[in-house]
Amino acid sequence: MASIPGKSCGPCTMCCKVLWIEELNKEPGPLCQHCKIGKGCKIYHRRPQVCRDYECEWLQERELGPKLRPDLTGTIIQIDPDSDEYQAVVDPATPMIWRKNELVFKLLVAKAKEGHVVVAKSGLKSWRIYDNGTYAPWA
Repeated sequence: MASIPGKSCGPCTMCCKVLWIEELNKEPGPLCQHCKIGKGCKIYHRRPQVCRDYECEWLQERELGPKLRPDLTGTIIQIDPDSDEYQAVVDPATPMIWRKNELVFKLLVAKAKEGHVVVAKSGLKSWRIYDNGTYAPWA
C-alpha cells in the first residue's frame, strides 16, 4: 500500500510487543527479542515475511489521526484478514486500555455503528464492542 504523507512507524514498536509472531516464536506481551525500543528491528533486512508485510490500520487510514498512533494509545488497530474483524490489539499488561482511551473507544463504537464486527484483544482475552457502546467477553 502507498504510504500516507506524515505517517510512518517512527518510534512506534507496538507491533513488536503486542502481536503474536509465530515465525519468531513470540507471544503477545513481551517485546520481540529483535526490537530496540524507539529504534525498531535489529534484524530489519532479514526479518520474517510476516513482519515485512504487516501494516496497522493507523499507517493505512487517513482518518486515523496522529493522536491514534499505536504507541500513543497503547492500542494497535487492525483488520483481521481471516475474520474481517475490526480489532483493537493491546498489551496483556494493560488489557482495558482500549476502553480507557476515549479516542480509541469512540473509534471502536463508530466502526461497530458502521456494521463492522469490532473486537478488542489482549493476549488470550477478547471483548466484542457493540454499536451502543456496550461490550462483552468474546470467544
